[in-house]
Amino acid sequence: MIRPASIFVALVALTGAAVAEPTEYAFDKSHANLSFSYNHLGFSTTDGRFGEWEGKLIIDQENPSNSSVEFVIDVASMDTFFPDRNKHFLSADFFDAEKFPQATFKSTKVEKTGDNTLKVTGDLTIKDITKPVTLDVNVTTLGEHPMAKKPAAGFAVTGIVKRSDYGMDMYVPYVGDDVTVVFHGETLQAATTN
Repeated sequence: MIRPASIFVALVALTGAAVAEPTEYAFDKSHANLSFSYNHLGFSTTDGRFGEWEGKLIIDQENPSNSSVEFVIDVASMDTFFPDRNKHFLSADFFDAEKFPQATFKSTKVEKTGDNTLKVTGDLTIKDITKPVTLDVNVTTLGEHPMAKKPAAGFAVTGIVKRSDYGMDMYVPYVGDDVTVVFHGETLQAATTN
């Protein structure tokens, strides 16, 4: 139950000083979190996160539509803070993590919607099922990192994933079908650029 992707993601089309060409940024995983939440029987909201993932981010400040993001998520790194629930979610009833160990997100379109906002559309693949997903991205900060002394960018990303689209419809509608995915992250300009 994710949305990477995230899904999860975090991508940018930014304002600020123009750059000559698209530039790769590396995620600072010590200051990033890929989480999700869903409604449980109308009584509560249950949360979880994915602890292991890798992302590739390309930023084109002059032409945000040329920006892109890709995520690969280790499904077994999911933690809902309750071991029995983790075990069930990783079973064939839901993610079937032994058979499908990774979930991926790859952007297909980046649209600037405001001074600091974007819509990022991409393909989210879970259990070998690929569906389009749209993420709302807020560029929280873009500028020189005060400690690293190099270009940096921060993001808050949200989106909704319908778990039944990926063959995970157990307990619907009692347990929510819509899963809210949230990603907060910092990035630093990578040593090499594309």
